[in-house]
Amino acid sequence: MVIRTYEQERAFIEKVGPVKYRIKEGFVPNMRVPGTFYVNDALAPLLMEELAAAVARNEHGGFLPAVKQIANVAALPGIVRESIAMPDVHSGYGFAIGNVAAFDMADPQAVVSPGGVGFDINCGVRLIRTNLTEADVEPVKEALTQSLFDHIPVGVGSQGIIPTTAADLEAALEMGMDWSLREGYAWAEDKEHCEEYGRMLQADTSKVSPRAKKRGLPQMGTLGAGNHYAEIQVVDEVFDEGVARKMGIETVGQVCIMIHSGSRGLGHQVATDALVEMERAMARDRIAVNDRQLACARIGSAEGQNYLKAMACAANYAWVNRSSMTFLARQAFAKAFSSTPDDLDMHVVYDVSHNIAKVEDHMVNGREARLLVHRKGATRAFPPHHPLIPVDYQITGQPVLIGGTMGTCSYVLTGTETGFEETFGSTCHGAGRSRSRNSARNNLDYQEVLDALKAKGIAIRVASPKLVMEEAPESYKDVTAVVDTCHAAGISKKAVKLRPIGVVKG
Repeated sequence: MVIRTYEQERAFIEKVGPVKYRIKEGFVPNMRVPGTFYVNDALAPLLMEELAAAVARNEHGGFLPAVKQIANVAALPGIVRESIAMPDVHSGYGFAIGNVAAFDMADPQAVVSPGGVGFDINCGVRLIRTNLTEADVEPVKEALTQSLFDHIPVGVGSQGIIPTTAADLEAALEMGMDWSLREGYAWAEDKEHCEEYGRMLQADTSKVSPRAKKRGLPQMGTLGAGNHYAEIQVVDEVFDEGVARKMGIETVGQVCIMIHSGSRGLGHQVATDALVEMERAMARDRIAVNDRQLACARIGSAEGQNYLKAMACAANYAWVNRSSMTFLARQAFAKAFSSTPDDLDMHVVYDVSHNIAKVEDHMVNGREARLLVHRKGATRAFPPHHPLIPVDYQITGQPVLIGGTMGTCSYVLTGTETGFEETFGSTCHGAGRSRSRNSARNNLDYQEVLDALKAKGIAIRVASPKLVMEEAPESYKDVTAVVDTCHAAGISKKAVKLRPIGVVKG
């Protein structure tokens, strides 16, 4: 192992655009392509400080700095063009969170890696609009936030109230939102405004372990904990009126609901099971990686295919989960306003994943290639006229939902041609952590965080006090700086800014 000084490490990183940096080959062993990351001048120092701190501690393994992880992904077999990271990038398991990597399906050596999806498969965001205004909600804000908290089960051990039998779970894993529609928990139009129309067709429930199913069965329609939330939000600023109107967002002050959650314990178990299988496959097929957390298997191998089929089941579960919580949120609002969800115009604007691997067609070196695109903490952002986005958004480009931190703003972006060409149609997913959960608990005060939220006029309901510190805005990067970086790079465009007035967290 070569031990280098920070200055020697830094020499491998060059700025190649106003907000774009390249990690040159040779930064870590066996790089097949360069690495790339997008950060503006406000965000760049965070990555460099993390790298410098790791060098100072003489840490060259284990929980690596994000720039090392980006480079290690660039050494995986079958990767094409470059390993890419978004401005909200931070260290994760194997892949950095915010990493995008595409692998050539035609290359028999190309791999799939669960670390490139993450443990919360199809963690994603859904935005629901209403015809309510902030003036309508303000007098009942506390009661409405409480109602949302009462309707949606939250917290680490929460159990769902959507009746789900073992047979229901099997059907949901296979059918995704089609199950929600069949059971009456979704509107027919909901799936039209959902990535993949809420169903990955390659799902095979026989590839999901009994333990994963056991963990998922009681959790249908639950928010979970961590950075997951349900928020009552208000349109704060509109950057593109035409795009906003297409989404049914008509005016500043309009009330929306944003739901951020994933596949809960089922997805976590699917990832855990696959990592165990893939370690054996790597030994058999002599696959070498720079970091054992990058456990992987050939895409065409039994282990690779088993994972992709089980991952599709977990993705379907997550879409059913968000659909179930949409049903519960509609009930909470209808009850609070003595109305119906239909009369309140509670339509899904869009639902998008930011932890998934999908087969897509892209141009590579002037030829069309079928790729397995891993997005971990990164959001698909397809451009106008792409056949895989809804008819409603063909002119505008795909809506991209960027959740902020507790008490800070969120954004709706749209995909661009530049992003499709440069980042395989990907952009950021949120703010991205700037300090660990442990550091947040040790350095922030519970009451001070709550008081700061109250001072902003935000009603909050949270199941766990320690979570308040872990998820405080001070624990994250500035989401506006992240979004502005993507906008400046042209990989997505700003459309709408939302600010929270009610927050529900685990």
